Amino acid sequence: MPPKLESTAADRSVRATQRPGRASPRPFRCPRLPVYSLPVHLSVVLITHNEEFNLGRTLESVKPLVRNGQGEIIVVDSGSTDHTVDIAKSFGAKVFVEPWKGYSAQKNSAIEKAAGDWILSLDADEELDTDASRVIFSLTSEIDGASDSELGSLVTGSSGDSLDTVEMVMAFEEATESGKTTLRDAAQASGIWIARKNEFLGQWIEHGGFWPDPKLRLFRRGRGRFEDRAVHETVIVNGPTANLKHGAILHHCYPTLSDYIDHMNRYSSLGAEMAVAEGRTGFSVINIGVRPLVTFLYNYFVRLGFLDGRKGLLLHLYHAVYVSWKYAKVWELTHSRKS
Repeated sequence: MPPKLESTAADRSVRATQRPGRASPRPFRCPRLPVYSLPVHLSVVLITHNEEFNLGRTLESVKPLVRNGQGEIIVVDSGSTDHTVDIAKSFGAKVFVEPWKGYSAQKNSAIEKAAGDWILSLDADEELDTDASRVIFSLTSEIDGASDSELGSLVTGSSGDSLDTVEMVMAFEEATESGKTTLRDAAQASGIWIARKNEFLGQWIEHGGFWPDPKLRLFRRGRGRFEDRAVHETVIVNGPTANLKHGAILHHCYPTLSDYIDHMNRYSSLGAEMAVAEGRTGFSVINIGVRPLVTFLYNYFVRLGFLDGRKGLLLHLYHAVYVSWKYAKVWELTHSRKS
């Protein structure tokens, strides 16, 4: 006689639910399925402080680049007291609140938090135009595995017609060569220069060195960082760069004269501190008086700034004043330290 097997609590529970003529229910097992996260092709990084009037416009312009989880938005805020953080979160941004460390250090902190293959660094008062957004999306997300014939159909021109590989909107020009190159060649670059349009008193400035005003803002993760400067910080990349031939960053920078004067006052102070750190000292008539005059004449006449009308005149006059302020503050800093 076979030995009697001891029933378990699970067996008794199963038998209790059985009915005559029905098969025993099979216990449900949920296998542990692997979970794969979507690749992050692009990280859009910004630093903010009380930017509620600008930030929504900026983030709206990059929404197509981060859709469907293939991109992310990183915002490093330095203690805003308005609705900046709420606006950033409403766009799905990852927000980090950190003490102010200076422009370069703050932007590098945002870069360090990015997970994308490419990083796009924008200021809170900037936005991408439609062409730039379309080009960057194609470059960062759709080029992998595409054949040469497929590259030509990644985007369409303004008329809706497909563009061929050479003439398409995503065509680039290498910084060290004069000829055009294919999108695939440009995708090997470590950094991409993008033209920037600057707005002054509600008008786009098209001359005097303010257009095309190229900025290196798109670069591969791990290949670029902002250099350690107090002001006018720029990205330094490890590797070749290329130029975006279509599309631009729109810089909504100076809506009023007061905004421009406040900005130049702040930047001239930072620039003076940087100049003193580099060894500039003393009172210089050339730097305080002659250099601003030469700057105005060069930008206004040689670089055709006068073609931007009255607002162009005001812009270049006050930019020359900024140069004078900067070197006067160099003297002030060195003089006060000696006293």
